[in-house]
Amino acid sequence: MNSFISNGRSFEIIRSPLISEKSTFVSQFNHYVFKVSINSTKHEIKSAIEKIFKVKVKSVNTLVQKGKTKRFKGKIGKRIRVKKAYIKLESQNTIDLSVGIK
Repeated sequence: MNSFISNGRSFEIIRSPLISEKSTFVSQFNHYVFKVSINSTKHEIKSAIEKIFKVKVKSVNTLVQKGKTKRFKGKIGKRIRVKKAYIKLESQNTIDLSVGIK
């Protein structure tokens, strides 16, 4: 079912790579971190990564980071919630995030 995801849908699911201290640390263990759409499933994320980057995904772990309430110049606002996906690739597969898409 999800192996027939179109290219447009793949780019809707995978929003952007997440570059942080923790994501840089886990990249040495062949894990990569991406921001994904809130309503995407693990199977859709796996198919989209395999289609976009042409790699073999071993596992997908997801988490939803709740939006914080913050104050800026006396006004109260709320950050949006973000879904993150930790992608583990099969050995001998890598993703170079510093370059464009293949």
